Amino acid sequence: MGFAFLSLAALSTPLLHGQIESATRLTARPARFERMDFVVMLTSHWDDPFQSEQVRLDLELTSPSGMAVKVPGYFERGKSGADSIWRTRFAPRETGAYQGRFVLTDRDGKHPSEPVRFDVAPSAAKGFLHLASPWCFRFDNGGAFRGIGENLGWEARTTDDSKHFKALHENQRYNYEYLVGQLSANGGNFFRTWMCSWNLPLEWKKVNDTTRYTDDPGHFNASAIARLDQLVQLAAMTDTYFMLTLDPHGSFLDLAWENNNYNVKNGGPAATPLDFFTNSKARAQYKDRLRYLVARWGYSPHIATWEFFNEVDNTMYGQKSERIPDEVITKWHAEMSAYLKEIDPYGRSITTSISHRDVAGLNEIATLDFNQRHIYRQTDTIPETIRRFERGGGKPYVIGEFSYEWDWNKNFDDFADKMDHDFKHGLWLGLFSPTPILPMSWWWEFFDQRKLTAYFQRVRAMDEQMIAAGSGAFATAEVHWHGDKLRHTLAVRCGAVTFVLLSNIAEKAASGQLIIPVTAGKKVSVRRYDPDLDLTADPVLSARGETDVSVPANSDVILIVTEL
Repeated sequence: MGFAFLSLAALSTPLLHGQIESATRLTARPARFERMDFVVMLTSHWDDPFQSEQVRLDLELTSPSGMAVKVPGYFERGKSGADSIWRTRFAPRETGAYQGRFVLTDRDGKHPSEPVRFDVAPSAAKGFLHLASPWCFRFDNGGAFRGIGENLGWEARTTDDSKHFKALHENQRYNYEYLVGQLSANGGNFFRTWMCSWNLPLEWKKVNDTTRYTDDPGHFNASAIARLDQLVQLAAMTDTYFMLTLDPHGSFLDLAWENNNYNVKNGGPAATPLDFFTNSKARAQYKDRLRYLVARWGYSPHIATWEFFNEVDNTMYGQKSERIPDEVITKWHAEMSAYLKEIDPYGRSITTSISHRDVAGLNEIATLDFNQRHIYRQTDTIPETIRRFERGGGKPYVIGEFSYEWDWNKNFDDFADKMDHDFKHGLWLGLFSPTPILPMSWWWEFFDQRKLTAYFQRVRAMDEQMIAAGSGAFATAEVHWHGDKLRHTLAVRCGAVTFVLLSNIAEKAASGQLIIPVTAGKKVSVRRYDPDLDLTADPVLSARGETDVSVPANSDVILIVTEL
């Protein structure tokens, strides 16, 4: 049948010490990068089965190449001192023979199972994403990937606070199935989404502004667990990847803090938001949340990256009392990212984000793989911002949110054309900047209503040309512009092809000559692409890499220069 069952003889008297009674593999034919499931029956003693200091289950393996792999398991149901059911989900990253044991660790010590052995067959799956350069990720199978998409912060709320778009934001069409499906169908491959009191509220006993989730007095919210299960499956079906934001800053401010699961008023360990970051019991509880996330959903490559905070600086500066010090935030992120690196067997990237105020030391944390900030009302600064922080921090940098306007009290319809242009412009600036995830727009319902989701197809098509030309290798190229002033002249070399973005933000057309350095003795073919028209002109030959160009007002033009 392909199943494996391990058992120990049942005892006629109650156990005084922990014991794994059986471990059953439910996956008949394990395959590389694909989910395997195990169900484990054990007996142990605890006050809370979600506190890993009291009780935890790990699958400890040796991979075919000899690497040690530890996969955390999670509690499903049962009682202390009696039979309980635990589960483990695992996506092997190698083919061949694995061997090891389950290990139950409780207050009495370690209790191993009988040996576990299984063989993993090859598969067509691409595997997990890992940062390969400031420009891109690579899958385990070597394929290059750049994230192209938007924020899908949450599904429609039942009560929204928008002054002008309340009805739009409350439209139940805006659920994950619609949003992720539309993104994927239109060329997008990446999105960012939040966990909060109205969306995927894993640690919220009391939810708000939603009927999609229900209040739950349990350790974790069952309705959130079910929905995250569905979202992970949906991402796999649509071949999209996402950044899971574990907390927005607002969860630690005002009324949200009053309902926060970490607040002592709700049975939590923290008296204040500052206490959340410094209290040892609060930090232990947060680590157990991370452990549960990895144990239940870590198997999925479609969770591309963990993000601790949305705009942590707003948490720091938004307190009624004295602001939370930088060193507190930096120390917390260093501790949590190191722990998450330790327990996530798949090596996915870890990040956090700020709004606009830098946090001393945050960019230097070695176990944060990339850092982020959010840019509003200054989209044209995206290339300089990315390059400045990439150079300064020695790691990739991402613009996690951007838009022409952040103030939801304004009516975006009054300047909708500017919102649209900014949406498109930010994507092209990101494509030509050393960032593995292109800038992600906010206001997903507004832009969907404006029918801009289809625009991702144009950016994705250009990205695929770049990846194909350089086999996923990107390098900043030098070109020279002689003519009317342009806001940006950005060039990227991918193999034998140089891609050039000419950005004109003036109210009149700009004309001039572009000079592209060419290998001695080579001729080049120059193709012009106009994003606004989605039109590629016929190629023009150039003997010396010189070409005359006119860029319309408030427009971007792309030149594709191929050495022959």
